Amino acid sequence: MLYELLGDQLNILSYITFRTAGAVVTAALILFIFGKPMIGWMRVKQGKGQPIRSDGPESHFAKRGTPTMGGVMILGAVLISSLIWGDLRNPYLWILIGVTIGYGLIGFIDDYRKVTKQGTDGLSSKIRLAAEFGIAFAAVVAISHLQNTAPGAPENFGTSLALPFFKDILINLSWFSFIFGMLVIVGAGNAVNLTDGLDGLAIMPVMIAAATFGLIVYLVGNFKFADYLQVHFVRNVGDTAIILGAVVGAGLGFLWWNAPPAQIFMGDTGSLALGGLLGVTAVATKHEFVLAIVGGLFVMEALSVIIQVVSFKLTGKRVFRMAPIHHHFEKKGWAEPTVVIRFWIIATILALVGLTTLKLR
Repeated sequence: MLYELLGDQLNILSYITFRTAGAVVTAALILFIFGKPMIGWMRVKQGKGQPIRSDGPESHFAKRGTPTMGGVMILGAVLISSLIWGDLRNPYLWILIGVTIGYGLIGFIDDYRKVTKQGTDGLSSKIRLAAEFGIAFAAVVAISHLQNTAPGAPENFGTSLALPFFKDILINLSWFSFIFGMLVIVGAGNAVNLTDGLDGLAIMPVMIAAATFGLIVYLVGNFKFADYLQVHFVRNVGDTAIILGAVVGAGLGFLWWNAPPAQIFMGDTGSLALGGLLGVTAVATKHEFVLAIVGGLFVMEALSVIIQVVSFKLTGKRVFRMAPIHHHFEKKGWAEPTVVIRFWIIATILALVGLTTLKLR
């Protein structure tokens, strides 16, 4: 908004880096200022708060009454900051916002049903997945169209897959690119959702991944930097760094209230939306495999659930004491802050490894 209104008068607004910094600060301030009254309002409205799993670690029973749906606060701050500092004429910005809001609504309905019923069963898994895939399909089709029609883009660029560590390779997946893109977005959304199980566990890795991809979209969207690093240039995608910066700022503000002991939980409203945002960003920048590295912690959490379910169905035995894997370590006697901080360290290391793919080509 500011870019459209004052861009001609204030040249500094033409710099994506400045507007991204503005989005970080704005989103953080919104959560710092309005976080406490929002939490109080949610506590009154929700009564008993988020239901606690009866088979979970015993330490979690002390969290009864803690309100959930903190994702509403995060998404509100991200949306406001993105609209203030983003280029509203950029279609990529609207695609990312659309996926974020769409997945946020799915998560909100799921959270609302759990709170009102005071149970762990929310939205039907079939309905939930159908909605997630529908939103993801619309996003990948829009991205493909933009990239195929961009001036100077390689042939079939919108349906092609880029590989890390290889500078010139583009594999045309044709119609399968839509399926692949949907799986990336839906998989990222649900992987972050599974990670959100301890105070502060999910939000910090999300911030780390968002900051990492904020740098990636800026470099990929700048022809000179992309050419120097020998990554595939994606026209106009650089401005999406603003929404990723807003996620970092909102994450900082939310962590203020979500740090142990949490005063509010993110809920599916936030985790599903933020994961979907990371997924669609990876698709837009053609860095899907890099997301698997940067978001390796989320992959690990999702795989632990898959392995647990498959093992139990095939053999009747469990591989982990409890899945997702962060609960396994709790069951082994690790204190919750220990699990959280060690997982943060893992997320940081993986982000640094992911960034090396920009140069090792």
